Parts: sequence; structure tokens; C-alpha cells
Amino acid sequence: MAKQEQSGSIIQFASFESAVDESFWHKLSSLKLNKLGIDDSPIPITGFYAPCSHTQVSNPLTIVAESFPSGTNKELAVPTISHGNRNRCLVPGIVYNTNTIEDFRKLEKQKLLKEEAKKIWEDIHTGKAVEDSALLLRFLLISFADLKKWSFHYWFAFPALILDPPATLVDLKPASQWFSPEEAESVTTACNEWRSSSLTADVPFFLVSIASNSYSTVRHLTDYEACQGDSQKLLFGFYDPCHLPNNPGWPLRNFLALICSRWNLKTVHFLCYRENRGFADLGLSLVGEALITVPQGWRDRQCVPNVVGWELNKRRIESRCINLATSMDPTRLAVSAADLNLKLMRWRALPSLNLNMLFSLKCLLLGAGTLGCQVARMLLAWGVRKITLLDNGRVAMSNPLRQSLYTLDDCLDGGGFKAIAAVKSLNRIFPAVEAEGVVMAIPMPGHPVPSKEEDSVLDDCRRLHFLIESHDVVFLLTDTRESRWLPSLLCANTNKITITAALGFDSFLVMRHGPGPFSSTHDLKAENENTLSADISNLAIADRDGGPRLGCYFCNDVVAPTDSTANRTLDQQCTVTRPGLAPIASALAVELLMGILHHPHGIFARGEFSNSSNSGSSEQPLGILPHQIRGSLSQFSQMMLVGNSSSSCTACCSTVVSEYRERGMEFILQAINHPTYLEDLTGLTELKKSASSFEFDWDNEIDDDDNDCIEI
Repeated sequence: MAKQEQSGSIIQFASFESAVDESFWHKLSSLKLNKLGIDDSPIPITGFYAPCSHTQVSNPLTIVAESFPSGTNKELAVPTISHGNRNRCLVPGIVYNTNTIEDFRKLEKQKLLKEEAKKIWEDIHTGKAVEDSALLLRFLLISFADLKKWSFHYWFAFPALILDPPATLVDLKPASQWFSPEEAESVTTACNEWRSSSLTADVPFFLVSIASNSYSTVRHLTDYEACQGDSQKLLFGFYDPCHLPNNPGWPLRNFLALICSRWNLKTVHFLCYRENRGFADLGLSLVGEALITVPQGWRDRQCVPNVVGWELNKRRIESRCINLATSMDPTRLAVSAADLNLKLMRWRALPSLNLNMLFSLKCLLLGAGTLGCQVARMLLAWGVRKITLLDNGRVAMSNPLRQSLYTLDDCLDGGGFKAIAAVKSLNRIFPAVEAEGVVMAIPMPGHPVPSKEEDSVLDDCRRLHFLIESHDVVFLLTDTRESRWLPSLLCANTNKITITAALGFDSFLVMRHGPGPFSSTHDLKAENENTLSADISNLAIADRDGGPRLGCYFCNDVVAPTDSTANRTLDQQCTVTRPGLAPIASALAVELLMGILHHPHGIFARGEFSNSSNSGSSEQPLGILPHQIRGSLSQFSQMMLVGNSSSSCTACCSTVVSEYRERGMEFILQAINHPTYLEDLTGLTELKKSASSFEFDWDNEIDDDDNDCIEI
């Protein structure tokens, strides 16, 4: 649109823009196939728009699936949509859907536009437009739905009555410059109250009355007579969808026609109301003064003025066409629906959310039990599409109640493998998921391997190594402590993001493992070329501050992992927990992962507390990033801990990782078959001997320095 010219120039209105949600076409297709058939009668619909809330983008008039009436084609009731939503001002419209493309092209477009303009003209003269100002915004949509090709031809019109001679613009400036400071404050308060009330939030046209003491009120158009007074300023306000600084929006056209016809005013002060973050912004809003000359025959109800309003398509006078052949597929529809919440997050709450990174992220879940099922569901909700579940168990009759991916059918005939059944369930929930099930047992220390089974176990070790190497994130969700040892070692060796979740009866632990002992910018980048997406590799690897590494699951232990199921009763062998524990721990585990992915230091981020001086919670989009989260349901409490890596850790210390790199499968087999080997290798054996022979020499003297501490 042209910029503001000299005083007295013709007002240049910014055209209304349209936006059609895909759900509208899906609904139209369903109606056409299941109800309308060849009936091409016009259907009343409802559009939505809101005041402009961005300096660079105008708000369009939007139609969605809810825009259609809920009744059948014979009833054609006006859509029953509740009022009072500040972000959805309801606008009445009508759609003509033709049966053939030829009928679409032959429609008498100017005649249809004139008919809608006549309705607006009638509403002005009868006073309906004063009582329900949204009637001034009536719109028209013509369409043809080619359901073989899933293509839709359509054209919007926003009828606008033409003032002849046209209205001229005397002045137009930001509202903050037009009002005095006192008036600006009062007008802002009054507009915010108007927008906050469920009775008026979606009323698009209103009056702004300013008393001589600068007190402002926003009132309905029906209160026009009550607003008259020598000591009052009166502005005609409307929700302006336009963002341009020198042009009022399209709704002003019919508003001026109403003002001219109903109240015979020749000079009009108008307010183009715009917002910022849901509140009145007088810096974006405009105040203008227009001069109107009452056209001849304007008071004749039968003499309908000329009308304009067909929407341009890239500045050309033609219809538009959209092809939804791909999105009409149920799988693609599911993807669109699943991504909605994530995309809405990016609007305001989390603009830095990297959806491409989440979509390409490869997650390996070791364990498909109570925790594994819940973690998989949480990952889907965050947009993760590539999930591998590893488990060698079968679905038991007791599982479906606690493990959300299984049903009774999975338990029949001895029960199917959990990893396979979980993948089938994930595909039913979300067909676009790329899920894989791996039926395999994890070799464990303390569970000696007979010589005849060594080759099979070593194959499992190699396969686990490959799986961890080919994934970006590993979740340790198994039942026993010893089953987490080999994955912890392999993750430390390959420097993978590793999350552990473990359950007690009424307590849980969720933690992230620190980087491996030999992690470096060069090594990690080399691995990233094969395993991580470009987005993950761009995490600030080089921003390490040289501080101690965070520990892994085994760093606080002074004994090597061993068989924890031998000589145990049934309740000790099974994971007996309160039912609400697993969903809590699983959700925290996935949220911890999201925190790592969106932290500039990634896996190298230091452990943070809510009250720690280096938490940086105000800077990170998802808040603090703890190391360990320990919770108790019996106390309904939760605490965060930080534990640095141990030089004697049986899983992630440099001694163990170096031994694995040098000896490979031979080292793993020795660790599995000889329970004390890891303790001897890491020095834990000597440490325990030293501790047992250590004698305290208590000194009766009191040390004056109470702040001394010993770091172990």
C-alpha cells in the first residue's frame, strides 16, 4: 500500500488477508463426501481474526474446521462457537462450494459480492450492525474441491462499501503521539479492560470516550448518544489486523460507511487498535482524522452502494489453489496434529525449540518395561521420531496395567516379546514413528558365561556397541544395577548423551551421565559425522571450563556391580514400586534430555541447582539443568544433587575405558566372569583394604577453623 501522502489525501486501506487451516479443507471434504453430495447450496461459516500483534506481520482472517456449522446440510445453522475469546473475534461468512471446476469459473462473482454487500447495507440501516458490529466484516468464499486429486480452488472476498466521493485523510500518527500522557495511560487501561472481559473481548468495533479530566472509557456502539458532550473526545475504535504504520486496516471501510449513514458525521477520529503480547500498544496503534462527504442517495435504503473486495493472489486478480494430496494421508495428518503443540511452543514460550533436531534425534531405550514405555511416550510428545527399544523379556499378564504400551492381546500365547510389542503399539499411536525393537539380553557382571555361550554373549556385546554408537541418546531403564554397567561403559567410550532412571518402592533417581574421560572437541566431532545430526554437533563442545566431569551411575559406588537377583524372594526380584512413580521419573528423564539439547554446553553443562549461583536459569530457555534428581513419594519431595566423576569408577573412569579400548571383548568377558576384576583394576580393592585398616586418632584439641572440609 502507498504511504501516507499530504493532508487531504485519499485514505489508502490495507487489504484483508485470508488464511485457511488444512483442517477446514478436511472438514469440507468430509461434508462433501458424507453429507452434501451434489448439493451446492451456500453454507454459513465463521471466520476468526484478532488485532495485529506484530510490527512486521498482519493478522489474517482465518477459517478452520470449527468454522462449519454442526448441523446437516439441510439445517445450515450458523456455527455455534462460544464468544469471549480475545484471540478469536468471530466474523460471519458464507461459502459457495461448486460441484465442478467449470461451475467455479462460471460463478457470477460480482453478483455474489453485491449480495453480501447488500446484507451489510441492510444491517447498517436496520441497526443490526450497531448491535453486532461483526456484521460489518461479512466475508464470502467460493471454492471447488477436487477430491480425486485432493486439490482445492478457492477465492475470498471481503465486501467493502465504496464512499463516493472517497474519504480523505487529514492526519494519521501513532496513538502515543496523539494522546497526552494522562490520556494515553487511561486509554491503555480502558482498552485492556475491554479486551480482558469475556463480554467484550471479541467485539471488534467500539467507542473510546475521553472526558475533560483525561479519564477514558471504552463503550459499545449502541452507547453513541450517551457519549455526546462538549467536554468529551470521541474516537471510533476497531481491531486493526494491519501492521503497516501508515495505513489503516480494511475493517475501517465499512465502519466509515456506518458512521456516515447512521450518525451523519463529516469529521471522524478513529483508533486503529493494535497490540503487543496481548496488551494495548499505543506505539503500534494509530489515530487518524478522516473527512467524509455524504454521497448522493446514501440515505436511500434501496440504493446499495458499489462494492469492492475480491482478494488478490500475488497482486493478480485470480483465485488460489492448494493441493493437499500428501497431507490428506492419515499418517501425515497425525504428524500435523502431533506437531501442533510443539509449533505453538515456538510462538512465545520457547522460540529456540529446534524441531528439526528433535525430528532427527535417534534415541535408544534399554529396557521396555514400566520406564521404557513411559519414556517412549514422552519422547513422542516432544517430537522425537526415531526410537529403538531393547529388551529380551515377554509381556506378562501383570504388565499391561503398569506398562502403558501393552494390552491383554500382547500377553496371550505365552506373551510376545516386549520390544516387538512396544514397537507395534508406538506405530498404532503415531504411524509416522520410526521405531525398532531389538530382542536381546544385556551381558552383565556377576552373571558368568559358560564357555559354550561365550560366542553368543560376545555377539550381543558387539551388537550393543553398534547400537549405542549409531544412536544420539541412550536411556538406561533396566531393572537391575548390573545391567547398566556395560551400557554405561560403552556410552562413556563414545561420549553419548546418557540418561538413567531407576525406581525403588517409593523413591526414584533420574540423572544424566557426564562426558567420557577422553572426550575432546576433535574426537566428538569425528563421531558426530557418523552419528549425530548437524544440530546436535553444533552444541558448544569447546565451551568447557576445565572443571571436573560429572559422574555416571556407578561413580559413587565402592563395589563393582554383581548379581543382584540371586537368593532373592519374588518381591525383591521384581521391580515393586508405587504405580505413580514411573510416570514421574520417566517424564523427568525426558525433560532432562530436552534441557541438555537446548543448553549451549550440551553434555558438558555443569550440574545446577535452583538456588546455585551458576545456574543461569534466567538465561536458559528451559531453566536449570540438574545432574541428579532424587525424589520420594512417601515425602512428596524432590532434591537435586551433583556428583563428580570418580577416578575409581568401574564404568567410566579412564582406567576402565582405556582397558576396553585396548582389549575389547576380552576385557568385557573377564569383567563378566570375574566379580572382583573391576575392583582390582580400578583400585577399589586397595581402597577398601585401606579403609578397613584405617584408625582415627581423635584429638581433644578443637580446631578453630570450622569451615575446613575434606573432599573425597
